[in-house]
Amino acid sequence: MTSTAVLEAIVEPTRRQILDAVRGGERSVGDLVEIVGMHQPGVSRHLKVLRDAGLVEVRSEAQRRLYRLRPEPLKELDAWLEPYRAAWSGRLDALERHLERTSTPIRNTNTAKEY
Repeated sequence: MTSTAVLEAIVEPTRRQILDAVRGGERSVGDLVEIVGMHQPGVSRHLKVLRDAGLVEVRSEAQRRLYRLRPEPLKELDAWLEPYRAAWSGRLDALERHLERTSTPIRNTNTAKEY
């Protein structure tokens, strides 16, 4: 079962933007401030929510705090969504088969040669 904290964390667009930023590797708070265009206290509040949900982890390096993605909670969410993706895929396949059976091919009536 997907954690409510994870869902509540990723519903906010700035937090998703932060997750996108740390997806490729560690980022300092200063980097994240620049990326999301928000003041440092605001970014820190979002990072706390993401950390509490288990979506990011932090380590210290000298005076800097570096954040990185913890993908495990997102893997749980992905596993929960899988049956829904399969159901939609099956419906889209059925629609494709229906359209192939019932559609009339479009004939090209243009006989002039293009130069």
